[in-house]
Amino acid sequence: MNHDSRLQEYARLLVRVGLNVRKDQRLVISAPVECAYFARLCAKEAYETGCKEVVMNWSDDALTRMKYLYAANDVFDAVPAWREHFYNDHAREGAAYLVISATDPENLRGVDPDRLVRSQRAAGKALKEFDRLQMSSAFPWCIASIPIPDWSGKVFPELSPERAQDALWDAIFHAIRVQGDGRSVERWRVHLDTLRRRTEKLNAMRFRSLRYTNSLGTDLTVELPERHFWESGEDRTPAGQNFIANIPTEEIFTAPLRNSANGVVYASMPLVHEGNVIDGFHFAVRDGKIVEVHAEKGEAELKAAVSVDEGAAYFGEVALVPYDSPISNQKLLYYNTLFDENAACHIAFGEAYPCIEGGREMSKEELQARGLNDSITHVDFMVGTPDLNILGVTADGRQIPVFVNGNFSPELA
Repeated sequence: MNHDSRLQEYARLLVRVGLNVRKDQRLVISAPVECAYFARLCAKEAYETGCKEVVMNWSDDALTRMKYLYAANDVFDAVPAWREHFYNDHAREGAAYLVISATDPENLRGVDPDRLVRSQRAAGKALKEFDRLQMSSAFPWCIASIPIPDWSGKVFPELSPERAQDALWDAIFHAIRVQGDGRSVERWRVHLDTLRRRTEKLNAMRFRSLRYTNSLGTDLTVELPERHFWESGEDRTPAGQNFIANIPTEEIFTAPLRNSANGVVYASMPLVHEGNVIDGFHFAVRDGKIVEVHAEKGEAELKAAVSVDEGAAYFGEVALVPYDSPISNQKLLYYNTLFDENAACHIAFGEAYPCIEGGREMSKEELQARGLNDSITHVDFMVGTPDLNILGVTADGRQIPVFVNGNFSPELA
């Protein structure tokens, strides 16, 4: 199938709206080798905006799997100096970052979880500055996806490889509001206005806590920090450069109070993490900490994920996504967090976004003192269902429905 017009429109959307690349700004593109043709379109679009230089960071599923299976054991305890400089130096400079996220969801199945955890710890230490700058929106960044055969085959196992690829392209184009008519930017402006309006309503509520309940068994209460705020869709760097961190995006999110969550929370969809599919899982949470981990598939990998560091066992984000939304209504499991997290309400364990007044100017220690979680990881898992109810309690004790049967209540819609 010929996607030329939509591909061009997609590349333009990412460069000019997702990242809003400025004249003389450097752009770093991370992409699998299978996605080179699309990376070139994005690079060309960037150069046409006056981009100073496009720097490529290639990856390959096959080589990544070989490394985790066969490389020397000490490889996973360090990050080469050149790689540390690559990320941190470009981030300090204020370069724009585009990540084309496309991988086989089970590429690392069977890999020793200890190697994955040690590699993540090493990267977290080496790229600490990059992560801090990214979480505080110090530079523009955007994550997007395009199909590759191994991923398409997982989403559409009943189709031939070619038809599966076409089907996933169509699903992605629908999710990102690209129709090939050149009007995607206009549609995104309308969508961002809707998110902005709901965000303003949530911020006006000044909730003290949220209670999640549904028929899966979720019954979780989470408190929110004083002077927290909700964010959505479009963000802005300190230099005033607007960007959209995820395309697609349907969420409105904030940071929870680190030690406040209590109860049990069930995942409503599988989680793809570090090349493994984790399914049928739930957490028991006490005083903010995940104290029990249960999964029908991938339990060892999930236990490893929440033990990367001390903060990995605490929550860093709560995000609201209506069940009646474009991605959710496709009734499609993408096996890709970028899309699946925008099909359902989700919670993340690990690092918190600095969603409190003045948070972006605070040090890690100051954010921790205000009750936000610190970690080298940040993993979203989906909790939204058609019958999810979320009850908010305001600072003055009023109880206000936030979600009713999977969607925003009339007060917040």
